[in-house]
Amino acid sequence: MTEQANTLVTQDKPKDDSVYHIDSSPEAVDASSWMTSYSDLFYNEFDDYWEPPISRQGLSDTSRANAYHCSLLRARANYVSARFEGGGGLTRRQLQFYCNNYFTFGDVAFLKIRNGFGVPVRLFPLPSMHLRKRKNGDFALLERDGKQRTYKAKDVIFLAQDDLQQQVYGLPDYLGSLQSSLLNKDATLFRRRYFKNGAHMGFIFYASDPNLSEEDEKKMKETIASSKGVGNFRSMFVNIPNGKEKGIQLIPVGDIATKDEFERIKNITAQDILVGHRVPAGKGGIMPQPGSSFPDPEKVGREYDKDEVIPVCKLIMDEVNNDPEIIHRKHLHLRFNIDIEKTA
Repeated sequence: MTEQANTLVTQDKPKDDSVYHIDSSPEAVDASSWMTSYSDLFYNEFDDYWEPPISRQGLSDTSRANAYHCSLLRARANYVSARFEGGGGLTRRQLQFYCNNYFTFGDVAFLKIRNGFGVPVRLFPLPSMHLRKRKNGDFALLERDGKQRTYKAKDVIFLAQDDLQQQVYGLPDYLGSLQSSLLNKDATLFRRRYFKNGAHMGFIFYASDPNLSEEDEKKMKETIASSKGVGNFRSMFVNIPNGKEKGIQLIPVGDIATKDEFERIKNITAQDILVGHRVPAGKGGIMPQPGSSFPDPEKVGREYDKDEVIPVCKLIMDEVNNDPEIIHRKHLHLRFNIDIEKTA
């Protein structure tokens, strides 16, 4: 707690006018409109690639917005990679990285590693965060210091989730629930600030003493304004000669008993996030409400595998194994266990 003393000792003639001062700043209702507000893609002529429709940095940052969104992205990648049986010279760790990129950014790519004769010998996953497409179909991998590494279109197997507004990049399927994910984060941060702020949401500094001069009033405003941020609650000493009792009062706005709907917001947004990822509550870590229960987890798991996990496995196999340079090289074919009853 930072301590700062300000002494006000001046005196002036009484005032009759009431003074109101609200310390606030405007807040955009939809500050995250960058997520879906676009009609076409911008081609960066200087760097020679299409800019993604949604900031890759933004998607990466929001992937850690709250516990549910972060863990569900990892869980979906784990469910798919757990069924990987081999192929393409890939390790399970590399396949998991591939799946993490696919679910987080909405698209992902394998690079064909060639031998000295130009023949593909194995596959390697590329980070979607730094991968860009060019007009001629080639790919650019962004590196440090503004450098790029270029790959020919024939060297890359690109898999993208659908976006109805453009067909250059993919978009993750959870975007519809991202606002709820951010609200969940905001509710948690608000609660943290609430406790760090002494379990109140602010205060009204009420002054009715006629002996308070304009100069004193100005100094008080400046002192209150300077107490914002972490480590606030600076002490302030006020001395008004001949002042009245309760001429200055500090009235908290809300306290720890105030019902701020925190729990309700957290529960509702958690449900939205689960729906956005299409993950059953029992598999997403949600605890049942009092008086309710979840279905048999084994039955739920089988249905989830059939409807969500196995289709992604088949999609990856179809994209890779049917590539013109891979289709006749069986050792590079990816193999997943698509048996509903068991996993690898």
